[in-house]
Amino acid sequence: MIPSDTHQHQPSSFNGLDLLSSAVVLLDGSELIRHMNPAAENLFAVAQRTWIGHPLAKLLGSSKILSGALGNALKNNWSYTGHNIEVLRGDQPALHLDCTVTPVDADGSKLLLEFRPIDHQLRAAREEREAVQQQANRELIRNLAHEIKNPLGGIRGSAQLLERELTVPALREYTQVIISEVDRLQDLMQRLLSSHRTMHPALVNIHEILERVLRLIHAEFAGVKVRRDYDTSLPDLTGDREQLIQSILNIARNAAQAMKGEGEIVFRTRSVRKATLAKKRYALALELQVIDNGPGIPDEIRDKIFYPLVSGREGGSGLGLTLTQSFIHQHHGTIEVESRPGRTAFRILLPLVVEKGYSQ
Repeated sequence: MIPSDTHQHQPSSFNGLDLLSSAVVLLDGSELIRHMNPAAENLFAVAQRTWIGHPLAKLLGSSKILSGALGNALKNNWSYTGHNIEVLRGDQPALHLDCTVTPVDADGSKLLLEFRPIDHQLRAAREEREAVQQQANRELIRNLAHEIKNPLGGIRGSAQLLERELTVPALREYTQVIISEVDRLQDLMQRLLSSHRTMHPALVNIHEILERVLRLIHAEFAGVKVRRDYDTSLPDLTGDREQLIQSILNIARNAAQAMKGEGEIVFRTRSVRKATLAKKRYALALELQVIDNGPGIPDEIRDKIFYPLVSGREGGSGLGLTLTQSFIHQHHGTIEVESRPGRTAFRILLPLVVEKGYSQ
């Protein structure tokens, strides 16, 4: 194995790689890391000195496509370019990369890997699709709710009048069923229309909001452990307190229900520099992750999880995440989800206004 201090005496042939803006990793014939340029260190959020001599698979996790490309390049001495390779790294968010593998023979290095992240391209395209879908959802929801809400009032009133004329108690039970079901539908319609109410923005502390959600989850699901992982240095943000509470509660409650009231939810907050949200650049943004160790979102609904009336739970209304997405968008933020069995992570980004005195 190459000593950990090899980076102190790298061959001069590696120097030019450090000037490149793309991430480059050099491997030897055993697929052990020989060199990582600064761009690769930034991309993978690691320090080169701790990874020299370690297998690439330990850094990037298991990727059949990438592993096959490395083997073919070594065996057949040919180059390979893979597109949209997903790299899973433990509990870290997945990376989506284009990768070019090139055979080389320089100072013990046999393979040169050039990585180009495409997450920002995928995210921009996804946000554009979501914006169009969200607008269509809003129109559909508003029109549907108004069309259903009006006749419900007539049905309820008629059931009340009928009940007054009935003398047999057993028959009144039927009118009570009608009235209670109408009330339930009216509540559903009100929830559908609530996403269009006027916001009441004010300075709010995200951790106070999370603590409120935590108490609500504990009260409803005593068997669920909620763990805090806060960056307490974050400044306040401008937002609608009730909408933010409802948004996070919808995610956390879905997680608790998916875990059948037993499991762990993590609330994690971080700052993100130079974030682009809804095509606008912000110097600072809040990153909130809600992570659970439940069974994951079913494959058949994963790409439609924010659509109205889509639910992975029997008896679910399919409105909670639709309203959450609507509220987050009204805050000029974004929301996305990554899910696999054992780990589902919702990631919310919200813009922050940097005030004087906040250390960057």
